[in-house]
Amino acid sequence: MKLLTNPIFLKMALLLFASAFAFVVAALIMRRLRRSMGEQDAIPAIAATPEQLPLHAYHAVIQQLKQQKHELAVLREEEHRRARSSENISAAVLSNLSCGVLFFGPNGLVRQANQSSKSILGIASPVGMDAETIFRQTSLTAAPNDSSQTLAASVNAVLRDGMLLPSVEAEHQTPSGETRFLEVMASRVLGADGSVLGVTCVINDRTEIANIRRQIELRGDLSAEMALALRTSLITISGYAQQLARNRDPELATQLAADIAAEAKHLDQTIGGFLAESKKAQAAGKYS
Repeated sequence: MKLLTNPIFLKMALLLFASAFAFVVAALIMRRLRRSMGEQDAIPAIAATPEQLPLHAYHAVIQQLKQQKHELAVLREEEHRRARSSENISAAVLSNLSCGVLFFGPNGLVRQANQSSKSILGIASPVGMDAETIFRQTSLTAAPNDSSQTLAASVNAVLRDGMLLPSVEAEHQTPSGETRFLEVMASRVLGADGSVLGVTCVINDRTEIANIRRQIELRGDLSAEMALALRTSLITISGYAQQLARNRDPELATQLAADIAAEAKHLDQTIGGFLAESKKAQAAGKYS
């Protein structure tokens, strides 16, 4: 009780209470200040996120576009490789064909020609030439429709009207003056969209077949002539022999025997000539 009434003790207690109260108030103020500073520090971080998000998305889109560009380049290169492979296969097939192939473009000029067509036509490079120039020395010998129409006109009609030119026979004169007998077919080529790409002309060389046909016809004529000569000689010899059998005159018998011998010699020469011609024709057909 004396302590409670002591003025010094009361001052010290009041000072202690004031100090504790000040400490609590200061702690509360510091806590609020720290919370306020923490919120201010968090605001820039939250505000930076919307700015960084479009930049990240932009880089992602750029990366995706680069990937798609690379994939498109790979696909394009693959398509080019396939196209080159297809062209090489087509060129190899055309070059190994025994028949000639000419491809006329929509403008009527040759865009592609294989080696066989060059050899058959006797033209070193028909590319860039039209049908009138290529078939200038070509005449139709057998055509299904109008034999008076030229081969060049028929090819142009296929390109213009779309008609099909079936197998026709033609006689072609090469620039070197050699005669070739050809079999020609032509048809229009259409694209996937129905547009006209040109005309394909297929040419077969029938010169050897035509020569064999002529040889057979010639042999047939020779055989007919040979048969007639043989029949005439046999009839003559038979007549002489009958006269010789009935005749008793020695001089006339000698004359008839001489006539029979002469006719037999003539017959032998005729047969020998026929055989020689046959051997010559066989040799020509073998080495042609």
